Amino acid sequence: MSSKLKSDVKDLALADAGLKRIVWAERDMPVLRAIRERFEKEKPLAGMRMSACLHVTAETANLARTLVAGGADLVLVASNPLSTQDDVAASLVRDFHIAVHAIKGEDEKSYYKHIAAALAHRPNVTMDDGADLVSAMIFINLDRLEALHEEVRAWAKSLSADERKKIVTDVVASMEETTTGVIRLRAMEKDGVLKLPVIAVNDAETKHFFDNRYGTGQSTIDGVIRATDILIAGRKIVVAGYGWCGKGVAMRARGFGAHVIVTEVEPIRALEAAMDGFEVMPMADAAKIGDLFITVTGDMHVIRKEHFMLMKDGAMICNSGHFNVELALDDLTSLAKGVNKNIREFVDEFTLANGRRLYVLGEGRLINLAAAHGHPASVMDMSFAAQALSTEWAVSMKGKLGDTVHDVPRAVDQWVAKLKLQTMGIAIDTLTAEQSKYLESWEMGT
Repeated sequence: MSSKLKSDVKDLALADAGLKRIVWAERDMPVLRAIRERFEKEKPLAGMRMSACLHVTAETANLARTLVAGGADLVLVASNPLSTQDDVAASLVRDFHIAVHAIKGEDEKSYYKHIAAALAHRPNVTMDDGADLVSAMIFINLDRLEALHEEVRAWAKSLSADERKKIVTDVVASMEETTTGVIRLRAMEKDGVLKLPVIAVNDAETKHFFDNRYGTGQSTIDGVIRATDILIAGRKIVVAGYGWCGKGVAMRARGFGAHVIVTEVEPIRALEAAMDGFEVMPMADAAKIGDLFITVTGDMHVIRKEHFMLMKDGAMICNSGHFNVELALDDLTSLAKGVNKNIREFVDEFTLANGRRLYVLGEGRLINLAAAHGHPASVMDMSFAAQALSTEWAVSMKGKLGDTVHDVPRAVDQWVAKLKLQTMGIAIDTLTAEQSKYLESWEMGT
């Protein structure tokens, strides 16, 4: 149970609906449930103050319940202004006594006020979805307060010099579950400013092979359909990026009957997309013919002014990468002679000087969470199981981990995969003693 139940949610009266949603998701999360049952008995996180900056969804609620069952004193805040499920947030506060600071549609000031609340918890363990928490902690530790949002900066100014140092030295470890976040954290490590151990949960095979590919693939198409009600079949859909998320989106779009075009900057991924049967071309060429554009790169300004100017009337643009910087929306605004907000829920119309209309979905934020419910519980079962077990492992290794980005232990990945297979009723073979010996030896040749 969170010791200081100060929360900021939309309306506690929504809790009944949120509880139903949480319970429904739990039915499809047997691996995480098994971990929670063990955590309740063993309390491996006892005495740990945890701050988690995550998408506040029904699936995340079950992760939060697991961490609290393990003894953690948890504060949960949103990692995206549009991803919060308000009824779930209300239920976490009312029914599970977990401190939550998250409101769907919160403005920038509120978002960073909530980040400040997570930092004020003085966490020993953090859990991040994009590295916003850790990056704020690093800026405070470096005394670079000018780089912080004013809400976080105001809180940081109240700290003494010693407290600013301890904000990272008190941290046992941080878990990061997104590609974008891991990229930022590895950049911190390269620059020599990462002052705490990080576990790259995103890089676990039971996470990115499944969550990024099958979860992002299905939920992105779900978000597009809910926002627009369009028929996917026959559309030219441009997928920017062919990492695991891009692979999933391209695969699902093709399954719906779309003509899928992939854009890439990395030659091996571009080659892979081509051999997977997708048309590959530069964005400057794809912009002329695409009906729907989906960015999943983790980089900024993937679609920008020169691309918007080439798009056909009625083209739709959305993002399923972590941050909305993938779309240069300031460029689009400068090109528009008129903007019609919310012509349909989650759809904004930009009319250009030449009369063409372009449609931005979900304000350029994660379309699968802005307009839909995010990844299905079954796939998040594996991701959050890896999160919970990585947290347990990191706490057990307190003081032994260097200030670098660490991989999830192979044993954790294997355990999650084996249990998931069991819950699906799937059995697999095991190596014979002879086979094991052969794989471990070098003496036997052809």
